Order: sequence, then C-alpha cells, then structure tokens
Amino acid sequence: MRKRTEPVALEHERRTASGSPSAGPAAAALDADCRLKQNLCLAGPGPAEPRCAGDAGMKRALGRRKGLCFRLRKILFFVLGLYVAIPFLIKLCPGIQAKLIFLNFVRVPYFIDLKRPQDQGLNHTCNYYLQPEEDVTIGVWHTVPTVWWKNAQGKDQMWYEDALSSSHPIILYLHGNAGTRGGDHRVELYKVLSSLGYHVVTFDYRGWGDSVGTPSERGMTYDALHVFDWIKVRSGDNPVYIWGHSLGTGVATNLVRRLCERETPPDALILESPFTNIREEAKSHPFSVIYRYFPGFDWFFLDPITSSGIQFANDENVKHISCSLLILHAEDDPVVPFQLGRKLYNIAAPSRSFRDFKVQFIPFHSDLGYRHKYIYKSPELPRILREFLGKSEPGRQH
Repeated sequence: MRKRTEPVALEHERRTASGSPSAGPAAAALDADCRLKQNLCLAGPGPAEPRCAGDAGMKRALGRRKGLCFRLRKILFFVLGLYVAIPFLIKLCPGIQAKLIFLNFVRVPYFIDLKRPQDQGLNHTCNYYLQPEEDVTIGVWHTVPTVWWKNAQGKDQMWYEDALSSSHPIILYLHGNAGTRGGDHRVELYKVLSSLGYHVVTFDYRGWGDSVGTPSERGMTYDALHVFDWIKVRSGDNPVYIWGHSLGTGVATNLVRRLCERETPPDALILESPFTNIREEAKSHPFSVIYRYFPGFDWFFLDPITSSGIQFANDENVKHISCSLLILHAEDDPVVPFQLGRKLYNIAAPSRSFRDFKVQFIPFHSDLGYRHKYIYKSPELPRILREFLGKSEPGRQH
C-alpha cells in the first residue's frame, strides 16, 4: 500500500507505466497540472521577489548612510568640545601660552650641528659659548665681513674676538621665536650683512637651540645684554647696531631701553617686522583667528600671557630710547600685521626721546612677496642701510 505523502506526479507516472485502467481524462488533467507547476518552477521567481530584493538593498544603503551621519556627528561634537575646552585649558595652565609664544621647542632646520656654522655655508663664522648666569649657557655665532673670508679660514676663537676691534661696524642680531640661530632665512641675512662689510654676532636665547636654560622675557633680555657687553669690551670705538626681528624686536627694545637708561646706548636700532606689544600681536596673529570672537577672548588668551610675565612692550619702550631707529616691514606680512609696525612708528616718531635722532619707516610693497622673513632679499636693502646708518649719529633731525 502506497504512502499518502508520495507525490501525485510519481503516482501518475507509475499508473501510466503499468497501464492502469484509471489513466483516463482525470490522469490527463493531472499530468497537465504537473507540467504547469514544473514550467512555473523553471520560469524562476515571480515579480514580487525582485521587489523584495530591491527593498533590502535600499535598507542597506539607508543603514550605511545613517552610520556615516552618526560618525560625522561624533566627530563634530568632538571638535566642538575641543574648541570649547582649549580656552579653559590655557586659562588654567598659563605656561601653555608662554610655550606658544616662544616656540623654542620647534627646532628647524632639524639635524644641523650648531657647532659647525660652515655646514650652513658660513665658512667665515666661529661658534662660541658664553655664560650670562650660573646654569645658563648660550651658543653664539660670529661672522666676520666677507672681505676677510680667506683670512678667517682655520682661525680660532681668539682671532675672531680680536677682529671685533677692526674698523668694520658690528650688528648684534636678535632672532624671533622658533628655530635657532641656524635658521635658513637668518643665515641668508647674515650673508647679506657680511657682504656689506659688517661683523654679525647672533646667538640663541636660553632654551633655544643648544643654549641651556629656561626661556623667559627677563632671561632673553639679560642674555642679549650680556652679549652686547661682551661685544663692547672687544670692539673699541667701532659702531655697534642692534637688529631685532619679529619676537626679537621685543628683546631689542627691552635691551636698548635698558642701555639708554644706563647711558650706554647702541649706535642705532633696527626693527624688522615689529609689533606694538605682545597682547596686540597675539590678538592679531593668524592662529587666533578662530577664537578672536570667542566670548572672553582677552580673559582666556591674553591675560594668561601677562600673568606669565610676558609683555614685550615695544610701544612703551620706544618712548625711552635715545638712538636712531629704523623700522622695516612688509605689507604682506601674515604673522605680524603691517599696521602694527606702522602704529609703532607713529608712536616713536613724535617721542621726545628721539628728538635728536633719525626715525625712519620703510615699507615693502606686497607685490614683492617678502612677507614675514624675506626682506633680506630686497635689492634695496644695502642702499637703505647705507643711507640710514650713515646718518645715525646724534645731532641728526627727523
């Protein structure tokens, strides 16, 4: 006896093969029905199945889109949280702001040996180390005028020190933040000044380059004072000019104000890309753009600078300086805005302390592309220095 579960089609085939008398019209109908079902199976899925597959694909795409939106939202909230947290972090840790101003930890170019200035193309330069204070050592480079290039080969420190008493004037160069005395644009300026017949003495403040110590405005100023006095002991009656660039202009005016107060002023002061004071410079710096309109900007960002003892008040210092002053500034300077240099000149020019000295402001058009640190490229610089320093003696009027 056959099982009830046996397929009807198989039963039909058996009956047909055995010649069963029941294979009649009913069997034919059953056979047609079986063939129809087979055809439907061979024809594949019906129209509803593609729609189901399409719906599943859309769901997967929507799922991926939602996942992406969720990740973007997380990133946005993280950035926003960081943006809000940074002002509080700086306010609670003023030392962070001091490091951002000095940037002495940024040593560029990397992997240079500051003991070997000749590696930077300065074959007429000697490396010294001076000690302004106990536990403070500063690295110094002394480049002699180019005309002495051959004579300088193989000479020791004593020869270089004696050379300061020659008839060539001396420029004490005070560099800006970041980098070292071996920075590319600084080296190029030394070469230009040396070719014009100047001795160039430059150094790294404590905490910069291979100099030992902790950076501070007071310490940087004292380092500059120590080097100036070291030069004067060896230079005799030779003119000594002080050149400050960027943050170095703050050190320069601090130094020259102190020299004038003790009645030993330099023969002239040159400020390249100067600012008025560190608060105005910090507020104008491109890094501050994203926070410039942040509620409480001064309280969060500027007050910590003051509380760290950092002022670099050029605008106040120039009122107490009694020597010739030359200001050089490029109109396209993106770091220290041109208007700050112009403003400093407008403060200095009418000052009574300059009534017997020349005060000059030289702008460089933005088309020249000198920006913040490439004024040394100007073909007019030799003429500017020659004309200005030739008129820098006391008794000259504005």
